[in-house]
Amino acid sequence: MKNTFMVLVLSILFVSCKQEIKPADIAKLNGYWEIEKVVFDKGEEKAYGMNENFDYFQIKGNKGTRTKVMAQLNGTFLTTDTFEDVSVRFSDKGTFLDYKTDYAKWSEELISISDGKFVVKNDQNKEYHYKKAGPVNLMKDGEETK
Repeated sequence: MKNTFMVLVLSILFVSCKQEIKPADIAKLNGYWEIEKVVFDKGEEKAYGMNENFDYFQIKGNKGTRTKVMAQLNGTFLTTDTFEDVSVRFSDKGTFLDYKTDYAKWSEELISISDGKFVVKNDQNKEYHYKKAGPVNLMKDGEETK
């Protein structure tokens, strides 16, 4: 009986701690993001130090794109014509980012989002923790980059 009660309390606590993501929150995805860490389904973590590659999200409403970009020493980002179409889907089970290319389709659940961080979970229960990225300028002795 005690175990059942404890499981019930922990379940309620877990469900109540999940962030409710609203349509207005989706605009926070716009910009450059880098992976901070990956949490695997058994709880192990892989931390990422300095990243060369970033994800650039450009979403308007519930549709947009995600492009892989590479930071340059002068504060700009190098990009290719390769991108993924992104659709945001709200359901009673959560908020999902549905990706589509000419070759594949997949979804990730958007777990949480703020101005500086967001977390998604894929179908293999891997959580990707992103942090907002700004330009890196190593060439102009401290001048600001736009």
